[in-house]
Amino acid sequence: MDQLETLKKEWQAREHEFPKFTSQDIYPMLLKKSSSIVKWIVVISICELVFWSVLAFFIPESSKEFNDEMGLKTAFTVINVINYGVVIAFIYLFYRNYKKIQVTNSVKKLMGNILKTRKTVRYFVFYNIGMAALLMMGVNLFYYMNQEKLNTLLRNDNSFGALPAETFIGINVIAGVLLIGFLVFFYWLLYGLLLRRLKRNYKELKKIEV
Repeated sequence: MDQLETLKKEWQAREHEFPKFTSQDIYPMLLKKSSSIVKWIVVISICELVFWSVLAFFIPESSKEFNDEMGLKTAFTVINVINYGVVIAFIYLFYRNYKKIQVTNSVKKLMGNILKTRKTVRYFVFYNIGMAALLMMGVNLFYYMNQEKLNTLLRNDNSFGALPAETFIGINVIAGVLLIGFLVFFYWLLYGLLLRRLKRNYKELKKIEV
């Protein structure tokens, strides 16, 4: 305890040696950091869109034909159009938030823009995970309700090794759960890190708000 008190006194004695920063000095630094974080959110979301778009080209033709014969072609086309539209809308919102933060000229406005950005990112994450979960459940429910047709196609399709419908659906569910788990981890790792940094900036801004 005596050693701690000694350290405190030494720190207080030398405090004048360290540079002092005013709110006018801190604000530009926090503005620059926040702008950089939101720019990374825009970049990552665009890369994510490109990744899933490119990945679609590697889906085997046999899988596409299989789902077409099951009667899912129109449903998948509509879902893809809606999904791309929503994701592009989110990217636009991220970009708009980025441009707003770049020209923000007050602590209060910057705090408000940070909160809006964090909220938009959360909605984006919830949408993607929710869409993946609903799609997985919907497709497998469709398979379950059309097991007779599914069994016929599986018997005629050598690429699936004549799997029973129940086994095929079970494998699909497991693969879907693993994919959703990967998405949760991916979003927690990347977007979660960026959001935590934005939160720290927000707290620092709150200290200098006048």
